[in-house]
Amino acid sequence: MTPTVFTIPPHRAFADALAAGLMDRYGRTDTGLAQGVVLVPNNRAQRAIQDAFVRQAQRGLLLPRLVPIGDPELDERIGGALDPLDDAATAIPPAIAPMERLMLLGRLVARHHKGGAGEALRLAEDLARTLDQLIVEEVSLDRVARFGDALTPELSAHWQASLDQLRLILVEWPEILRARGRIDLAERRGRLLDALARRWRDTPPPGFVCAAGITTGAPAVARLLRVIARMPEGMVVLPALDLDMPADQWAALGPHDQEAKEGGPALRSIETHPQFHLKLLLDRMGVARAEVVRWRRAGGPSGPPARGRAVAHAMAPPAFTETWQRLKPRERRLTGVRALELADPAAEAQAIALALRAALEEPGRTAALVTPDRALARRVSAHLRRWGIEADDSAGRPLSQTPPGTLLLALASAAAERFAPVPLLALLKHPLVRAGEGRTAWLDGARQIDLALRGPRPAAGLDGLADHLDGSAAKWWHEVAPLLAPLEAAFEGTDFAALLAALREVASELCGDELWSGPAGRAAADLWAELEDAAPHGPERIEPVELPDLLDRLMAAVAVRPPYGQHPRLFIWGLIEARLQRTDLVILGGLNEGVWPALPAPDPWLAPRLRSELGLPSLERRIGLAAHDFAAALGAPQVLVTRARRDARSPAIASRFWLRLEAMTGGMTRAPLLAKWAAEIDRPAVYQPAGQPKPAPAERPKRISVTEVDRLKADPFAFYARRVLGLSALDAVDADPTAAWRGSEVHKVLEAWMKEDDCDPAKLHRRARALLSDARVHPFMRALWEPRLMEAIDFIADRVADDRAEGRRPIVAEVSGEIEIAGVHLRGVADRVDRLADGSLAIVDYKTGHPPKPKAVAAGYALQLGLVGLIAEHGGFAGIDGLASCFEYWSLARKGGKLGYVASAAGGRNGVDPVDFTRIAARHFTEAAERWLTGTEPFTAKLHPEYAPYGDYDQLMRLDEWYDRR
Repeated sequence: MTPTVFTIPPHRAFADALAAGLMDRYGRTDTGLAQGVVLVPNNRAQRAIQDAFVRQAQRGLLLPRLVPIGDPELDERIGGALDPLDDAATAIPPAIAPMERLMLLGRLVARHHKGGAGEALRLAEDLARTLDQLIVEEVSLDRVARFGDALTPELSAHWQASLDQLRLILVEWPEILRARGRIDLAERRGRLLDALARRWRDTPPPGFVCAAGITTGAPAVARLLRVIARMPEGMVVLPALDLDMPADQWAALGPHDQEAKEGGPALRSIETHPQFHLKLLLDRMGVARAEVVRWRRAGGPSGPPARGRAVAHAMAPPAFTETWQRLKPRERRLTGVRALELADPAAEAQAIALALRAALEEPGRTAALVTPDRALARRVSAHLRRWGIEADDSAGRPLSQTPPGTLLLALASAAAERFAPVPLLALLKHPLVRAGEGRTAWLDGARQIDLALRGPRPAAGLDGLADHLDGSAAKWWHEVAPLLAPLEAAFEGTDFAALLAALREVASELCGDELWSGPAGRAAADLWAELEDAAPHGPERIEPVELPDLLDRLMAAVAVRPPYGQHPRLFIWGLIEARLQRTDLVILGGLNEGVWPALPAPDPWLAPRLRSELGLPSLERRIGLAAHDFAAALGAPQVLVTRARRDARSPAIASRFWLRLEAMTGGMTRAPLLAKWAAEIDRPAVYQPAGQPKPAPAERPKRISVTEVDRLKADPFAFYARRVLGLSALDAVDADPTAAWRGSEVHKVLEAWMKEDDCDPAKLHRRARALLSDARVHPFMRALWEPRLMEAIDFIADRVADDRAEGRRPIVAEVSGEIEIAGVHLRGVADRVDRLADGSLAIVDYKTGHPPKPKAVAAGYALQLGLVGLIAEHGGFAGIDGLASCFEYWSLARKGGKLGYVASAAGGRNGVDPVDFTRIAARHFTEAAERWLTGTEPFTAKLHPEYAPYGDYDQLMRLDEWYDRR
């Protein structure tokens, strides 16, 4: 019997044309369509075709039964098609649950593979895909072992090890399934399809049967389609089969036998071609291309037919691209297709959003972005929201990026990192935690914890945090810690099920029912239920630190789509969603190599040579599928193709599809106006940059520290921001010990050494090592800092001992003092004050880095030691009298190949006599005080930037707007 096989050309909307044709043929009576069955590839195709029937209907109608053959519950979806079931169909065991299968495979991998449970489950995901391919292509496990033995000597050591592990797993896996009375889902689907094929071959159903949009060449699918195509009321409708492709090109596609022909080299199938998978399907159905008929009925938006031929020419196999030179101009013209290259992904997303927005200006016009790049899709969605447009994104959002998903990940990360500051604060501030009436009070407490955790990390665990906190933060933490205690206890163990249960219980305690409500919450609840049921079958041990990455990977595979509220005329589709649907304008975005087409996913279990020998699809076959989707999408009435010249890291390479279109056409028509709009939309009509800030408040500080004088003179605005506005920079959360922190801690060590040990050189090492044992010091930092610190500490101890031998002795350390000068209270802290042999004072300042340059002192800056000496000479330090004649920086930095040296703040290259240093410092201070503290001069920003290296207030003063324009 002649097979009934149709194809809908790419310039027609597949779903609409199919619906229109079936309605013409079977919809003349009220129940004509309802008596039929339409087999579609998946649930998304079912929705697309169902919507197409609704669009084509002028009145109410009864739809045919739409059955996605990729549905896990295939037998339930087929329903009466297998009723009554034959013995073979009745004997098919149920399929093992996907999550249970993953956990069991993860346990098998963990048993045979060195590495943690997280790595074992990642490899188990790849193993599951490999097993499915073997089952779908009907490659027996014995054949894998037989071919593996034959090829083992030719494989590298890496592939031999992988194959050895795979052999062991392939022996154990069928036994596990038999013990449970289950089979793999792919095997069960294949058996059901075969049972259906036998049933329909012997007893065709009373109504029509149409297999539409199915392109997979799996043997079981091909056998079913073979039966359908030869039924009296059966038909197969393929998308975008090229009936005009020259015969020699069609033959070159393959599939070819692996053995050499007539002594020559073996022919290689061109699996990357957009028609290869359709040719493979036809070959397995036993249908010649000449027997396929073009579907005559059209529906929905259609593009020009001539463009389809031009696209087919562009996608010719590599050996036949020389025919481009002989094509007439009209045969290579892509009428209605425009191209747009942007500088980066941000500009590309902006331009696409503008094109989609412009499409809405025409009543009834529809538009869609088609891209495999989910980051680009999210950017475009965000840009559309500026106009209040919520695009219908059929791919949805990964569960891991929804509020419930991020909450569960934050909770797992906080527990895995033993409540380190950053993951802890991310958890405490999550919008779902204590949502509702108690949210404000909760956030007040979280902000107190935030301030308390600035700087180096406290000791690990809930107890470490309790020891670190004080005041109101400690009081609030005392109420919060019991909520997290069950999680800390669970994360001391390695039981997967216990970890999941603890996460669920604590998450529910923190968020209530809000966590598990809505589409994302329900998806999280379903996933968690599957995980908890399957966890006992997984790896026997899982380290808690592996859990966040594992959960992130599992949740990223779950898509959450809002049920309503999207725009009816704007869509964002992935490649699967776009195969059967069409809009007036289609934008193909992200056309860079590695994105479209995506890089083939590696198979860590089977070497490419072994896959080829077994007859499995090559890793590159997905490129052919992507090429088919691309060619079909070019059939829309209007098409815009876009790419960015670079990605987030480096220059990007244009997609091979883009390059083919460019090469065949001699350069696609550009859309320069969109690029201009994208550049102009955020550019203001008039620039009004801020000027250099010069605040002049009436009330000015009358107290100042010696360390603030340089800031007052060099960057008066920074002084104003700190002292008048009361703004100070916060340390980063969980920061590594900074130079300032190290300096402060060294000062504490030296202060205690003097006050408690009387500068005994033998006791300084012990105090320094106590500092290094501080829990806040990261081990890596400790390893780097310890040898430097100890060498510098030895220098200080030796220098103090030498000074004592010469009659110089330390008298005070870390002493505070204050005097009034020029109508201002000047205060300061002396790191150390020594009494010299002649009775005068030596002012010492410790530095963990290098001291100020001499030219800074000569310019009237870096006068801190002179001002401290001035306070000492005026009796500002209790119990200290005398003139200051020595001003020294004791640096722990390197000089002359050694760590630790002494530099004088007065004398030497700066040209300042130490005897006059305090007088010079007093003069400079008085001038500054009279200008800004007791006078009226404005606090000008960055007055002398060469002496204002810190940028704490650069953003506040809007430095970038005016600095280059002064």
